[in-house]
Amino acid sequence: MTAHKTYFNWSTGKDSALALYHLLKNPEYNIEKLITTINSHYNRVSMHGLRRTLLEAQTKALDISATVIELPEQPSMAIYEKKMTETITLLKNKGFTHSAFGDIFLEDLKTYREQNLAQFNIKTVFPLWKIDTTTLINEYIDLGFKSIIVCANSKYFDDKFVGKIIDKSFIKNLPEGVDPCGENGEFHTFCFDGPIFKSPIPFTIGEKVYREYNTPKNDDSICKSGKSGFWYCDLIPN
Repeated sequence: MTAHKTYFNWSTGKDSALALYHLLKNPEYNIEKLITTINSHYNRVSMHGLRRTLLEAQTKALDISATVIELPEQPSMAIYEKKMTETITLLKNKGFTHSAFGDIFLEDLKTYREQNLAQFNIKTVFPLWKIDTTTLINEYIDLGFKSIIVCANSKYFDDKFVGKIIDKSFIKNLPEGVDPCGENGEFHTFCFDGPIFKSPIPFTIGEKVYREYNTPKNDDSICKSGKSGFWYCDLIPN
């Protein structure tokens, strides 16, 4: 059986890393491309606030071809969908048949992805779908993956939370109501080491900053309309 030519929607964080780990071990899929959205105003990964240079170091350590989608500072849904359509059209023309994601249980987001990609006759793959998030985060740590918190929703956390390394004590000390994988957008991570990397990605911790954003109703971040505040921890490549 010929493996499906697949591109992976790479966020730079832990869920992406674990989902990619499982897909790389699955002979049904051939992961030939990583796709990541970049905030071109700040030159950083969307939502995560990670420097582009660290994304590049990450994909180099993964040894998988990567493509970035450049977005403005606060893109409208129309601009986001236009950019995605352009990228998906190019990938379809290059023979890609499947698109993979690290989503776990957000039904509306899964439906949105499936409906959009069905227009291109591209099938979706969700290797972590509906798996208990406590089980997933423990598997992630036990496999030897390492991540640091780079972004956290100020509704749940203060500046002391960003910059923490994910470990077993981290899981035990999460506030009540916060998902262990941050699947509701409570926090985002940078995965810098693990079994899918040829070598760890070196960095030092920089300053911590607070930012507020207007959030469109149907934005990929799955936030409600209005304003959302986030703490960011800058990571500086070594």
